[in-house]
Amino acid sequence: MSFTSFLLVMVLMFAPNTSRLSASRGYIGLARLVHPRHNKWASDLVQKDPEAAIVLFWKAINAGDRVDSALKDMAIIMKQQERAEEAIEAVKSFRHLCSKQAQESLNNVLIDLYKKCGRVDEQIELLKERLRMIYQGEAFNGKPTKTARSHGKKFQVTIKQETSRILGNLGWAYMQKENYKAAEVVYRKAQQIDPDANKACNLCLCMIKQARFTEARIEIDEILQGKLSGSDEPKSRNRAEALLRELDTCQPASSLTLPGLNLEDAFIEGLDQLITQQAPYRSRRLPIFEEISSFRDQLAC
Repeated sequence: MSFTSFLLVMVLMFAPNTSRLSASRGYIGLARLVHPRHNKWASDLVQKDPEAAIVLFWKAINAGDRVDSALKDMAIIMKQQERAEEAIEAVKSFRHLCSKQAQESLNNVLIDLYKKCGRVDEQIELLKERLRMIYQGEAFNGKPTKTARSHGKKFQVTIKQETSRILGNLGWAYMQKENYKAAEVVYRKAQQIDPDANKACNLCLCMIKQARFTEARIEIDEILQGKLSGSDEPKSRNRAEALLRELDTCQPASSLTLPGLNLEDAFIEGLDQLITQQAPYRSRRLPIFEEISSFRDQLAC
């Protein structure tokens, strides 16, 4: 008996009125059973045969059964199965079937998928959109906090923490574009909101890429002295020590030209559009946009 057939048998065993259950209804009930968040049995099934689970999630989506969770869970499993590009198309094609409340969560899934596929420009645009939503009060469906899950545990995330997280992701995306000045501005703002050791390491790397070694050492010292959240975590401390060793080999340069030092006008205009599109009665810029603009003006002098 195939794994899928076995799952169908399980549905028929537990579903009411099994004699009148159609094949499509069987798949719908099966899709409900395999949602990993519902029970440990379901989680074990997904781990045992993820490809079969993907098929079942497709069945649920096509049947309109719990599409919010089916689409998200399927995309996550596809990413794990190295089918991230396919997952992106699935989310973009079927998200219109999901509730308004699910859109924010789907955006987070897309951001991870874009990062996985190296589609940095699309990742940046979606991160900007997330910042706009926070500014407009649309994040977390208008609530001040949301419940998140990590390693099976639930915890509360505040708007402040989410803003810093998104800015950190945006900074990393600019690092991939070798736009270190833009990355620096975004990281500094993120650290002002909710500082931690991981973003400090990334900010240090920005400084190294710009041959600003003294400033880089300041960021590393904050971690090694235990002044930042996460400084005591082995991963962060090991990375900080590795960056310090790299700094020890760096020599000051009298003049250095690096790609990405200038903030392009398109970057500023793109950020402005996030505010002007749906905020006609509020300031046209977020504070972070004002800070980035000031850096551009300084560079233009």
